Amino acid sequence: MARRKQVIGITMGDAAGIGPEICLKAVNHPAVKKVCHPVIIGDASILKHLAPRWNLKVLSLTESFSPRKIAGPAVIDLKLVSPDQIKPGISQACCGQAAFLYIKTAISLTSEGKLAAVVTAPISKKSLHLAGINYPGHTEIFTKLTGAKKTCMMLASKTITCSLVTTHTNLASVPGLLSTRRILEVIELSAEALSRLKKRKPRLAICALNPHAGEEGLFGAEEERFIRPAVRIAQEKGIVIEGPWPADTAFIPERRKIIDGYICLYHDQGLIPFKMLAFDTGVNITLGLPMVRTSVDHGTAFDIAWKGIAKAESLVTAIHYAVLLVESRTNQT
Repeated sequence: MARRKQVIGITMGDAAGIGPEICLKAVNHPAVKKVCHPVIIGDASILKHLAPRWNLKVLSLTESFSPRKIAGPAVIDLKLVSPDQIKPGISQACCGQAAFLYIKTAISLTSEGKLAAVVTAPISKKSLHLAGINYPGHTEIFTKLTGAKKTCMMLASKTITCSLVTTHTNLASVPGLLSTRRILEVIELSAEALSRLKKRKPRLAICALNPHAGEEGLFGAEEERFIRPAVRIAQEKGIVIEGPWPADTAFIPERRKIIDGYICLYHDQGLIPFKMLAFDTGVNITLGLPMVRTSVDHGTAFDIAWKGIAKAESLVTAIHYAVLLVESRTNQT
């Protein structure tokens, strides 16, 4: 008997951005329909406005939502915002509130076993803040609402994969947020996730914080205080990891050929090389959650919102990664 496809929840993101459009494109993509039953958690009126010939079944949370009843692309209509309320391409409180409730609903349905995983379309941090929801981003929302003890952001692609020790914080705060314990957490989470995706022991490298990896303390002490001790502990636990490598040479082609994943200490250290090499196909994965959560690696693209020209490749890839991670978890149990 053929194995039943996973039901994957996809949050619509900020309604004033490209989220609704890429959700429609992704759930109707042949490659997505082949591997799962995609369900958008959002507002049907927005989706219908953007796609007059949409091919989605509208579900309601007031009904008995059962994954066994899903047989194709669908939308759970939360009826939070409508097209006449929204000005495309602008951060708005109503969109921030709705985006947060899409996420909250998806987390609840996944926790109840009604969805196998959550894939998220982009949100606007400003819209969230206008609504009085003070989270820096998806990673922090999922960490808080799921009660996860330790999480990290991993950006994955066929070309390059980077995990972040710190995420949405100003650069001046980064040194004070580093510790051997935190760096080791990210190393361990990354090694575990990559072993499931690669089906073998992965090879990792960690970037230095300072130029020339601190030049033996001349340019900074973080390498000696935090990074090298974390690397030693990880190696003692059997994790294959090298570094700290100076960030200006860590990502050269010769090194990328032998490294499955990079541990990066702050946002742009990992995101600059990642987006240069995998902007349209990269995926954001939150490691350490009690559920699978993946996302696009780009923002709301307000400048092209509701224009019909947004690319859905990153969301399609994020859905595929969600299915892979769910199935790897299932195979381990």
